[in-house]
Amino acid sequence: MDLSQEAWTSKQASTSDSIIIDVRTPEEYEAGHLVHAHLLDIRDPQGFMEGMDALDKSQTYFVYCRSGARSAQACQIFKQHGIADCYNLLGGILEWEGEIVH
Repeated sequence: MDLSQEAWTSKQASTSDSIIIDVRTPEEYEAGHLVHAHLLDIRDPQGFMEGMDALDKSQTYFVYCRSGARSAQACQIFKQHGIADCYNLLGGILEWEGEIVH
């Protein structure tokens, strides 16, 4: 499900044990990422699939990328593999108006 930043952060804050996933490249992640985000590079298909398979399918995941395109794709893949609760950040980190870790 695609959510605006306001809806995404509100839902994430009210969901216990939620997990934030950054699907950008390691270089993009190192340049700046959201607090507590876990890297799962969608451009590394084998690593992405292995990382996704290791995730707890009962958890809720909040996914973002640079602009929202890769994270939308990641959410579709998650859902195809049994992860029902997955939320895409519309606009990605480009439009993020909160804290970023460098």
